Amino acid sequence: MSSRFAASVGVATMLIQSNQSISGHLAEIGTFAGRYFIALSHALIEDERAIGYDTFSWPGPKVKTKLEENIAKYGIASRSIIVAADSMKLSAKDILALAPGKRIRFFHVDGEHTPEHLTNDLTLAAEALDERGVICLDDMLHAGYPTLPIIVHEFLKSQPSLRVFCIIDREDISAQTKYMICREPMFDFYIEHLIKAFPNNIWPLGADFRYEKKALVLSPDPKLPSFDDLL
Repeated sequence: MSSRFAASVGVATMLIQSNQSISGHLAEIGTFAGRYFIALSHALIEDERAIGYDTFSWPGPKVKTKLEENIAKYGIASRSIIVAADSMKLSAKDILALAPGKRIRFFHVDGEHTPEHLTNDLTLAAEALDERGVICLDDMLHAGYPTLPIIVHEFLKSQPSLRVFCIIDREDISAQTKYMICREPMFDFYIEHLIKAFPNNIWPLGADFRYEKKALVLSPDPKLPSFDDLL
């Protein structure tokens, strides 16, 4: 259910990090069969690792086997660390202990869509994140989970140093919208680099989160309605 466009933006963000000497590991809560996890893993360099968490209980017991097959098929087995766990029972220390020496530079959150889990997962991500890293949240404007953004905004109120710098628009009803979050000093940095990377995918109105500047919106089809006949 992952978006090809969102994967390209996520990978581009990690390449921007590498080009600017921002190092660290990849972490994901809700790895499932690995579609987004594998794409991002290919942007890792040197001794960086991809850490994936899932309960592997849905939709059936074969999902972990499928993930392992996909990891082997696409050549990332040597850098992957897969853990079967409920994120509610994790701490940031647990995550960082799996690959010592570096923090997380890209943390993708796609776990259980409950207020308790999302708040917990955001807290884990913020605590494990490198100062210049990115938190990426899935299903933010999903028709089936309309309250998720409310939970995110409440969390951000308690973490004023964190800001949504980009919304990745959805491709269809399955491949959903993502928010990308960084610490305030990196806000302009990521927007400027992503504008250069995706000049044809910028939705010109931006996203108003009541910051001094609007967040970037990247879309596979960044069209605006025409009002020419009303002018």
